[in-house]
Amino acid sequence: MRSASERSLRFLVEKWLSPAPCEPVHVTEFSRTRVRGRRYVRVETSSGQSGRALFFFRHDDGCWCVFPPTADTPNRSAPPLAA
Repeated sequence: MRSASERSLRFLVEKWLSPAPCEPVHVTEFSRTRVRGRRYVRVETSSGQSGRALFFFRHDDGCWCVFPPTADTPNRSAPPLAA
């Protein structure tokens, strides 16, 4: 099981975006998903001329992840064809 610090948004931002101590990190968007109203946050950082951004999603167990909870993932299967 992961420790509480490994479930935090701060831990994931540092893991995925690896900001330098002098590199600013900004939350540019936060809201809730359309399905079930789960929280998400968009975090951006810029290093030199390149910028990086990721969305982080809050899961039911309280941890943050870079992928949405399964119930909030759109169904990409095609509708059944009419006979």
